Amino acid sequence: MKEYTLIAICSVVLTVLVDKLTRVNILKKKEFYLFLLVIICFKLLVNGYLTNTNTVMYNPKFFFGVRLGSIPLEDFLFGFSLVSLGIISWEFFKKKNE
Repeated sequence: MKEYTLIAICSVVLTVLVDKLTRVNILKKKEFYLFLLVIICFKLLVNGYLTNTNTVMYNPKFFFGVRLGSIPLEDFLFGFSLVSLGIISWEFFKKKNE
């Protein structure tokens, strides 16, 4: 089974649900996607280096096998979730404290 793929997809679904449930709606803002593009550029540099030099290796039986350069697609899904949940949390608690 492709556990890494399944967990990565679940993390994106959870992120979208948290955004809707908290009513932060960060995923509807253009600025968010510009910020995400900047994050992806840095991810390509750092994660690309780590996966290209075999510092970080992935067992093919746990992920889908699609790569962008040397980076598994699942890493981009997790990156999206981590960055998005961080911003959603920040905005949610900022609103709550106002």
